[in-house]
Amino acid sequence: MIINLNLEGKKIIIVGGGNEAEKRIKSIVNEKCEIVVISDSINAQISKLVKTKKIILKKQKIENIKFILELKPDLIITTTNDKKINQKIINYAKKKKIIAYSSDNPEDSDFANAAIIDFEKMIQVAIFTGGRSPIMAKKIKSKAEIALKKVISKEDIAQIKIQKISRELSKEIIPTQFERKECLRSIMTDNHIDQLIKDGQIKKAEKRAIEILKKWK
Repeated sequence: MIINLNLEGKKIIIVGGGNEAEKRIKSIVNEKCEIVVISDSINAQISKLVKTKKIILKKQKIENIKFILELKPDLIITTTNDKKINQKIINYAKKKKIIAYSSDNPEDSDFANAAIIDFEKMIQVAIFTGGRSPIMAKKIKSKAEIALKKVISKEDIAQIKIQKISRELSKEIIPTQFERKECLRSIMTDNHIDQLIKDGQIKKAEKRAIEILKKWK
C-alpha cells in the first residue's frame, strides 16, 4: 500500500551523517517535523541545515541504541555503514512500535521509499517497486517525468493552489462535507476562473473562487 505520511509535529531521528542521510533529510525537511540527526560526523550539506536550525544535531558515535529510548521518536531512519547497528535499531524500533527504515535493508523496514516526481510541491507522483529495485524505480521515474511534464500544466498547479485556499475557507462557511465537495467542484469547473488562470491573473481567480464560496447556499 502506497501512503503519504503526515509528519507534522512528529519527531524523526536520522542515524548517520553522510550522503544517504542527507537524501533522507531532504525528503522530509519541509514536513514541519522535528528532525534529529545522530552522528559523530556530518557532510557539508547537513552541516548547513544544522547551522540554519532546520535540523538538530546530536554529535555522538553510534555504539549502542540508548538514544532511541532517550529521544522517543515517532519515526527512525538509519543510514549507517554498520549493518549490525542498523539491524539493532530496526529490531528495537519494532519492539517499541516505532516506525523504522534502514537504507541497507528495506525488506525488513516498515516502509520503502518511492522515487518521487515532484511538481512545485503541489503534485507528487510515486514510482514504487516495493523495495525490489530502487535503481529501476529511478530509471522509470526519469521516463515518466518526461511524459508527465506534457500532461501536467501550470494551470493545473494554479488550480490546486486555488482549491487549497477554497477548501480551507469552505470548512468555515459551508456546514456539510457534501455541500463543500459540490462547491469545490463548481470552482474547479468555473469557466471564468479557468480563463483567469490561463491569462495569468491568479489573484483575480482566487478572488472569484472566494466570491463563489461566500454566495454558496
